[in-house]
Amino acid sequence: MKRYLSVAMLSMATALVGVAQFGCASPQNTNTNAVSVATPAPTPDKAAIETELTKMENDWPRIIKEHDAATVRRMEADDATFVYPDGSLGDKAQDIKDLESGALSADSWEVADVKVNVLDNDSAVATGRIIVKGGKYKTPDGKVQDISGEYRWVDTFARRNGEWQVVAGAATPVQKGAAAGPTTKASPSPGASPAMKPLASPKATPAMKGTPVPKPSTAMKPAPTPARTKTP
Repeated sequence: MKRYLSVAMLSMATALVGVAQFGCASPQNTNTNAVSVATPAPTPDKAAIETELTKMENDWPRIIKEHDAATVRRMEADDATFVYPDGSLGDKAQDIKDLESGALSADSWEVADVKVNVLDNDSAVATGRIIVKGGKYKTPDGKVQDISGEYRWVDTFARRNGEWQVVAGAATPVQKGAAAGPTTKASPSPGASPAMKPLASPKATPAMKGTPVPKPSTAMKPAPTPARTKTP
């Protein structure tokens, strides 16, 4: 009897030691959710972006003179949308068509007052003026319209796959007597986007913008103002 009692006491003592050890053990962390720290967006190199986009805008005179549709294919986004001086809409396909067909031409195409506003590492807005002399646009029905004049334009850029492209742009004619703006001096390599269309004003003008090639709308009427011009 004593032997059984001793065994029972020993068992109880062992159990108490086990409970004590379990109670002192540090609880395991069952929380598997790790706290993630947001990575700050890279600070844009504004000077480099401004230089690159200004160079693109200033290349339009050469693009138009040489009918360089290949460059426009790279510079303009496939889904780009343009608003011309007469309020009509245009796109990349029309800009390329106008260049390849030789419908758009000018004795002088100059860009002035180009300013680039960098929004972040992958987006920016460029503004400026375009002055066209001896500008002509040949409509689908064979008529030639005078697109000479001065325009103000705005282009929106987005960086896609590491390349800057124009995704939207608009231009409006500067009426005679209106303030020319900060400077009337054309930039070294005047450039304006080719997408131009004749306006409803006295003279039709290409929609000129600092980006996409101005493209004329199929239903354009010559008007008292220069043809639609797309911003350079």
